[in-house]
Amino acid sequence: MWALEERARNCYGGSISSGKNEFVQMMLFDGCFIVEVIRKFGLPHLRGDDDPIFKQGWMLPHIARDMILLENQLPFFVVWKLFIMSEMPSIPRNESFLVTILRFFYGILPGKGFRRDGVDRVNDYPINEIKHLVNLIHDNWHPSPSGIEAYANNGKNNSDWSFICSASEIQKAGIKFQKVDAHRDGSLFDIKFKNGVMKIPTLEIGDATETIFQNLIVYEQCSHGINPKHILDYFKFLHCLINSSKDAELLRRRGIIDNRLGDDEVIATLLNKLGDGGVLGEQFYYCEVLNKVNFHCSRRRNKWKAKLKHHYFKDPWAVILFLSTGGGP
Repeated sequence: MWALEERARNCYGGSISSGKNEFVQMMLFDGCFIVEVIRKFGLPHLRGDDDPIFKQGWMLPHIARDMILLENQLPFFVVWKLFIMSEMPSIPRNESFLVTILRFFYGILPGKGFRRDGVDRVNDYPINEIKHLVNLIHDNWHPSPSGIEAYANNGKNNSDWSFICSASEIQKAGIKFQKVDAHRDGSLFDIKFKNGVMKIPTLEIGDATETIFQNLIVYEQCSHGINPKHILDYFKFLHCLINSSKDAELLRRRGIIDNRLGDDEVIATLLNKLGDGGVLGEQFYYCEVLNKVNFHCSRRRNKWKAKLKHHYFKDPWAVILFLSTGGGP
């Protein structure tokens, strides 16, 4: 750790008040803790009967949430060095240390990322390219390959788009909402629109949701070269759909929001806060979905206007009757 001190110190922005000895002790204690808790997570037989972290079910998720905070990150080469120095029998099922780290954090992520290619891809991951734990999580919790391919084919070439109205508003245009099982059909981020139906994987919202997403969004905002910024774009999209508790209630009733936090107003406030928390990049991951929804709504609106003009507006008394009865699409 003494040999890595200068390299590690240079990874942090600004000046560090800790002296050399204190800084090295921090790397050693924090790094050993990370390695030990991840290893015991993957190898249950290493845990003691009185190990409080694993004996009390609430503690492990809280530790994982603290470990994902940007201000708590160690350079990954420090963690990796300590893992190599303390090498023990390999984890069962041919899992690498990186795969075990991801399994550890997947337990607190509020929805599934695409992992069908996960083990082979992560095992080939260049260790020297991993900046820290948040970087590793972000790069391996992402849309499905089919979603990335669709974005590459359409999203980058589509700079002309606009946001959509809220869920309760576009429902009036005949749009239906359907939950998708991301465990089986891909990723939390794979949102699709076809034939008037918007298919959205279920988002689990609990105590850790805000912390996790805030840190991943800030990481995207502070990092150059991340494109698409799929987590920020995801919450910008949800921010469009959910403007009020009425919108949150609609998506909750459809099974798209799994609310484990509080009432619908709390959910709306949380999602709006996360959606307001960043600046969009040059391309927006969901621009094609937005354009399809807007096109669908404009067609429905135009048809309704034409029908209204044909059936009602020829007779001024019929217009008055129509408006007085609250007619509309």
